[in-house]
Order: sequence, then C-alpha cells, then structure tokens
Amino acid sequence: MRYIILIGLVFFAFAEVNAQDLASYIQEAEKNNPEIQAFELRYNIAEEKVNEVDWLPNTEIGVGYFISEPETRTGAQRARFSVKQMLPWFGTISARENYTSSMAEAQFVDIAIAKRKLSLSVSQSYYKLYAISAKQGILDENIELLETYERLALTSVEVGKASAVDVLRLQIRQNELIQQKEVLEQDYLAEQALFNNLLNRDENIAVEVVKQMIIPEEDVFILTDNLQLNPELIKYDKLYESIEEAELLNQKESAPNIGFGLDYVPVSERPDMNFSDNGKDIVMPMVSISIPIFNNKYKSVTKQNELKQLEIKSQKEERLNNLETRLAQAIYNRNTMRIKFNVQTDNLKQANDAEEILIKNYETGTIDFNDVLDVQELQLRFQINLIESNRGYYTEYAIINYLTK
Repeated sequence: MRYIILIGLVFFAFAEVNAQDLASYIQEAEKNNPEIQAFELRYNIAEEKVNEVDWLPNTEIGVGYFISEPETRTGAQRARFSVKQMLPWFGTISARENYTSSMAEAQFVDIAIAKRKLSLSVSQSYYKLYAISAKQGILDENIELLETYERLALTSVEVGKASAVDVLRLQIRQNELIQQKEVLEQDYLAEQALFNNLLNRDENIAVEVVKQMIIPEEDVFILTDNLQLNPELIKYDKLYESIEEAELLNQKESAPNIGFGLDYVPVSERPDMNFSDNGKDIVMPMVSISIPIFNNKYKSVTKQNELKQLEIKSQKEERLNNLETRLAQAIYNRNTMRIKFNVQTDNLKQANDAEEILIKNYETGTIDFNDVLDVQELQLRFQINLIESNRGYYTEYAIINYLTK
C-alpha cells in the first residue's frame, strides 16, 4: 500500500518542455515545506507509540512491620514482605501494538495527501507564473508593433494621408499596453512570492518558467478507476482498519487480568520450645484474577466502535462523491479549454490575415488607422485568450492527475 501511495506522489503530467523544471520545483517543495515536515514528525511520533504500548502494570512491592508481634505455634511474626505482578490477558499487548501501528498507517496516508495537495498548489502557481510571463511577452510584441504603426502614421501625416489624431490614438494605445505590462509585473512578483513560500525559501528568488506550453493533439487517457486509489479515500480505509484493531483490543482488555505474587513473613524462634519448625519463616505464593463483572465500559466501547465504522463508511462515500464531481468538472473544464484554444487559434489566424490586408492597403496609400487599432486589439485579445486556454488546460490536467494518478 505504501508503494502505491508513493507512486501516486509523482503524478503530474506536463508539457514535454517543462516537465523537468516543474518536477524539480515539486521535489524541492516536498523536501522543504514545513507542513510536510510536520506531518512526517506526526508519523514518527505515531510509530514511536508502538514502543509505548509494550508495557505491563507496575509491580507492587509491600513491606509491613508488626508493632505487636502476633504469636503463632512456630514463633512470633515480625514483619511481612510481599511482591505482586498483574498480567493482561493473552494477546493484549500484541493487540495494543496492532492498534497503534494501524493509527501510524493512517498518519502515513496524511503525508501522501499533504504531498499531493502541495504538488497541486505548486503546479497551479507555476502555470499562473507562466501565463503572466507569456502575457508580458505578448504585450512587448504588441507595443513594438504599435511603435511601427506610429512611425507609419507619422509618415502618412507628412504626406497628408493621415491626421495627428491617428498618431495620438496609437500613442494612447501604447500607454494602455505599458500600463497593463506594469500591472502584470506586480502580479508576477506577488505570485512569485506565493510560489517561493510553497517551497519555503526567500520570496525574492527568481522563478524560471518555460517560454512556451503547447496543448497536445490528443488528451491522455484517464483511468477513472484509479480514483479509488486516491489517498483521500485510502485514509478512510486505514481509519476503518484502525477501528477494527481498536475493537480487538477492547475485547482483549475486557478479559480477566491474572496476578502472581509472593508473601514472605520472617518468624522468630520460641526460646522455650524445641521442635523442627520452630522459627520457620512463612513463604506464601499467590495467584489472583481480576474480572470485570459489573463493568459496562467494554460493551459501550464495542457499540461506539460499530457506530464509528458506520460513520467512516458514510464519510468515505461522501468523499468519493465529492472526488467524482471534481473529476467530472475537471474533465469538462479541460475539454472546454481545448475548444477555446482551437477557436482562438483560428481567430488569431484570421486577425493576422486582416493585418496583412491592412499592410498591403498602406502600400497603396489607403490605410485606415482606426482599422489598424481594431485589428491590433483583436490580435491581443486572441493571444491573451490562447495563453489563458493553455494555462487553464494544464491546471485542469493537474487536478485530474491529483485525483486519478
């Protein structure tokens, strides 16, 4: 089971160009993240508890001195020394160890869940950084394009084929794009700080992201049956098993306890008599048994364990429904992003064709700079939408892999 869980931690599928980079970030996050370290310490504590439960009741030792020595046939009793050890029923200690080990296994699954969630968060943040960086690159290209159009407009103004208003509109549009770029720079810094915090390192460390991500031609086949192997569901199986072990322990603890002991009484010799047992000390081995006759505690614990098992079954069913809903939504969103990507690709191609037509019109002296701005705005919108479609596709794919890998 641990093998399956550990394999599930290495689960995110990315574009071929960014697999190594993102994987290394995820490994660094799993190594340094304090939340993961806290879960690992909890697991170590749970494992150590196995040694804690390997115990016996305290050995009882008693010493008594007779102030008024009782006389017996063999002499006066001077004192009494006793030792006693109670032992649990056969198999009780093993039952304790099994129960504690089952709780430790549940803690181990918590580590797997935390690592999956951390990997998903790192991936989503990485894709946001990619999108912001890609948008900045697109804005730079469009600013350069507008500068080219501005020079064309100035030339056209000189020959009387355009007005100064056209130049001003192009400059205003450049200013708007510069503003958008500066806002994106702040967005990048904020997301970079979040990303670095996930890796538990300085917020100002630069994060290198890929320059381009491409949606594959075909989607990877999804094994929906693997949803049953998600650690969030395995956690309930482990909890159910721990309740079973708790009930076995309860049955053992409801059995009698056995005690073994020894009493020793030193006896003084009688000076006025002479016989073989004169002054012979008393040694008395003892066996005792502790039976919980009038105790409803164990019956109540059994009933509680039955109810806990029913509760865990209901919780697992609810969680499974939730994960199935998330998986269906992620698949729908991923397919939607592919559709948007294809449509935006076609739109961008048509906008580029329109741009070529406008450039040819400029060569004939009939360019309309209002049309130039309209086409440029369309191109930018389609380019931004393509980036968002890319980011959305891989974000949803990361969620799918979180649920099924």
